[in-house]
Order: sequence, then C-alpha cells, then structure tokens
Amino acid sequence: MIRLFDRWSMDPKLVVAIGGLTVFGIAMIYSAGFVYVPNAVTEGAWLRQLQWFALALLAFSVIARVPMRWIEWVAVPSYVVSVVLLAITLVIGTGRGTAAGVRSWIDLGPIGFQPSEIAKLATILVVARLLSQRETPLSSLKDLTAPAALVGLPLALVMLQPDLGTGMAFVGILFAMLYWAGAPMALLALVASPVLGLFLSYDTTVWSIYIVSIGLFLYLYRFRLYLYESVALVLANFASASIARPLWNSLQGYQRNRILVFLDPEVDPRGAGYQVIQSKVAVGSGGLTGQGFLEGPQKLYDFLPEQHTDFIFSVVGEELGFIGTALAITTFAFILWRLVQLAERSSDPFAGLVLLGIFGAWLVHVFVNVGMTVGLVPITGIPLPFVSYGGTFLFMSWVAVAIAVRVAHEP
Repeated sequence: MIRLFDRWSMDPKLVVAIGGLTVFGIAMIYSAGFVYVPNAVTEGAWLRQLQWFALALLAFSVIARVPMRWIEWVAVPSYVVSVVLLAITLVIGTGRGTAAGVRSWIDLGPIGFQPSEIAKLATILVVARLLSQRETPLSSLKDLTAPAALVGLPLALVMLQPDLGTGMAFVGILFAMLYWAGAPMALLALVASPVLGLFLSYDTTVWSIYIVSIGLFLYLYRFRLYLYESVALVLANFASASIARPLWNSLQGYQRNRILVFLDPEVDPRGAGYQVIQSKVAVGSGGLTGQGFLEGPQKLYDFLPEQHTDFIFSVVGEELGFIGTALAITTFAFILWRLVQLAERSSDPFAGLVLLGIFGAWLVHVFVNVGMTVGLVPITGIPLPFVSYGGTFLFMSWVAVAIAVRVAHEP
C-alpha cells in the first residue's frame, strides 16, 4: 500500500501549509455557494472541489515517489503533448461560461479540463531540463532565445484563446527560471523593455524619455551585448510602440473596458466596473474581523460575480476581515519562501530550476488575483492557487507540489 507520508518523498512544512490552504479554500467555496438565491453554478461546487482534492492527493502520493530522473525524462514528451492539446483547444475548445469567444476548455462529456494548466507544468519541466544542461552562463540575448521560444510557443497558443491571466503566469515562469539560471538582472530588464514601452507609448513625451533612457542603458551595457542585439532591442521597442494603437483597436469591447475601469471603475459602474466595485465593497466591509463565516451580505445577495473562482478572495475579506486575508497571504508567502529555500538547498540544477518555475507561476497567480480584487491590477480572470474553485487547476497544482517535494528531496 502506498504511504502518503513517506519521509523521503515529502516536505512536511510545505505540504501541511498547502493542505491547510486547500481545506480553507473548500470551506470558502462552500460559503460562496451559500446564497439567498440558489445558483446552479456555485451550488455543490465545494463537493466537486473536495472530490478533485481527493484525486489530487492520490496523484501526489504516486508522483512524489517517482525518481527525479524519470521526471526529467518525461519533460519533453509532456511538453509536446501539452502544446498539441493547446492547439486542439483553439479548434474544439469551449469557454465554460467565460466571455464570448474564449476557448480554454476541452470537454469530454461530463468532464472538462484546461490544457493550459498542463502546459504550465510541462513548460517548467522542459525549460528546467534545457537550462540545467548548459555549461556556460546566460550572458547574451542569444543565450535566452531557446528558453524564450519554449515558453513563447504555449504562451502564444494561450493568448490566442484568449487567456491573458494564464499568459501572465507563463511570463512569470520564464523570468523566474532565467534569473535562477544566472541571467543578469540588467539583461532580463532589457528583455522586458518592449512590454514596458508598449504601455508607455500612450504619451509621446513619456515614451521619448523612455527610449532615450534605453539607448543610454544599452550604451553602458554594450560590453555585455553584441551590436546586433542592441539594435534588435531598440527596434523591438519601436515596434511595440507602433503596434500599440492597432492592438488597442483589435481588443474586444469588454477587454478595453477592463483596462479603462482599472484606471477609473466609475467609467462603467454597471458594466465592466461592476466587478471591481463590488469586490472592493466586500473586502472593505470586512473590517478587522469580518462579517462572519457564511454571513457576508455582498456574497449572500450574489452581488459578487465569480465569487467562487476569480473573486474568492473577496469572500475571504468580507467574511473573515483583515485577519483572515492576512493569514491567507502569510500562508502564501510561506509557501513561496519555502520553494526558494528548497531551491537554495538543492545541489541539482534541474531541481532548483523546477522549484523556481513553480514559484514564478504561483507568484503571478497570487499577486494578480489578490491585486485585481482590490483594484491594484486589471481584471484578467486568474484563480487563486488552492483556494479558488477549479478542478484542473487544483489537480495540477498538487501535481506541482508532488514534483517539487520529490526533486527537493531526491535521495
């Protein structure tokens, strides 16, 4: 009989923290479904989440016993399969109640799953394998081409769904792993510069100052870059600025509204701004100790949209107050810190990179989800790890936990 708590195959601190967070999430999903007006979507969601948790624990107990070299070997096949699934999703995928035109799910009768969740973990494994086999440090843009391409392919397929929230997780994976692989911070900043230039292009004066700053930075950094790489970066920044207007015009109406209401929710208080306004009201009304478990008025009257998934943190804030949200964020901080601690202790490059890849994905999920509930970042539709409702996300997150503790404690 497989024993779940073999010492050699788990990290008690990490697993207990994540297990407690998952149980907490199931309780909050139950509360999210406890409303005055019955909702077919949220009713019984906590039971389905509990079933997925049971399956996740079973998967954890098996995968945590798999030798690390087997995990490394399966990296390439799993990556190929995940990319194929993402491509299939664009053809036959469904939105499962999300915005019109979104294709992020594959339905198999009564069961559905999100290939993007599989792709995130598969991408972490294949990039970790690639970077762990390098014998020289990452010192130029050319060195970043291969890992960026491996992340860029599934990222592009996810963005075509379109799923901006999950796409941001892929970006977090790439930068966390490149940093751990030894890429200089200055080089990573240069790689990210076209994205920043895209947002700064709204004002000609601001963008002009920015591009001059980039030029000066490249001049000072020239001893680390080839000339063609510097030219490519400048051209990339010009290209990002030139496509800003066409990109804005190509966005769907609801996507433009989400950006506008991020700047000012009152622009569309009954439409795109409704979610963030109601979320802030819920979180703010919680005060220090909250309204009480099951007692949140915003939740009870179903004013909070997607309150069991993307806005589960709003329910936590309303019912458990500052104390509840602080404990949740502290638990997340401990989990992320523990991943970094395990990576620092690992002598195997592959193990350290896998741990940092998982760290990067979860960090983005936590930061963006919590941030959008209080209006700090635009609403993108991204779940909170182990707390938000979602079977595929919970299952694959626990698979990630199993891989993390396995590679961190390889005998």
